[in-house]
Amino acid sequence: MNNAIDTTDVEEGPQDTILTHLNELRKRITWDVVSITVTTVLSFIFAEQLLDFLLKPYAASNPLGAELQVLRPTEGIETFFKVSLLAGAVLSMPIILYQLWLFIAPGLTKKERKYVYIFLPSALLLFGLGISFAWFILVPASVQFLANFLPDVFNPDWTGQEYIGFLITMLFWIGVSFEMPVIVYFIARVGLVSAQTLREQWRMAIVAIAVIAAAITPSIDPITMLLTMAPLTALYGLSIFLAYVGQRQFNKAMAV
Repeated sequence: MNNAIDTTDVEEGPQDTILTHLNELRKRITWDVVSITVTTVLSFIFAEQLLDFLLKPYAASNPLGAELQVLRPTEGIETFFKVSLLAGAVLSMPIILYQLWLFIAPGLTKKERKYVYIFLPSALLLFGLGISFAWFILVPASVQFLANFLPDVFNPDWTGQEYIGFLITMLFWIGVSFEMPVIVYFIARVGLVSAQTLREQWRMAIVAIAVIAAAITPSIDPITMLLTMAPLTALYGLSIFLAYVGQRQFNKAMAV
């Protein structure tokens, strides 16, 4: 009778766990790609109207009108696809967030999984607020500043690809950055970060916010950057409070 212990399962356990997580991540990313593809294709229907809408800030600041230049034969259709992709990404955001939740849900308790009813609405609300802030505050200010910078020297006759790329970067990534409080709350809720750590690292946070603001605002003017930093700094303060709430809930759950 062979009493040797088979260690195959023990040795392969961690590897199997990593492969399981990677496979689950692949499934969630696949669903995200499929959803963005479908919503982008559907966005072709109203992409032209959306393009006309996005031209309004440019038209308001350009006395020559709202027509954009195209310098390459394919630039017009590339711009059209960019607008469709932006609309597709925004429309598919509920699915993207839900897939993110499905990825982290297996590591949560049954009670914690009910937080999906808080996570999804609050994340979508903040995403919408971020896009609204970018469109109504940042875009008019930055376009007006750039279009009227040294008007005797520069003619603000922009290309479609550059202008639409400018707007897409600003609208989408500021919308994403506004979801910071929700993300911090759930990280604190599972015990990965504390409110004290966030308070103590506020100086580093301000530097990080400045870097993020510079990265997600294509404009290099200080006005746009400061306008971007202001709400992100306020959201960091809100994140500290939500981290405190999440941390208390985590400690209470651990004490049971």
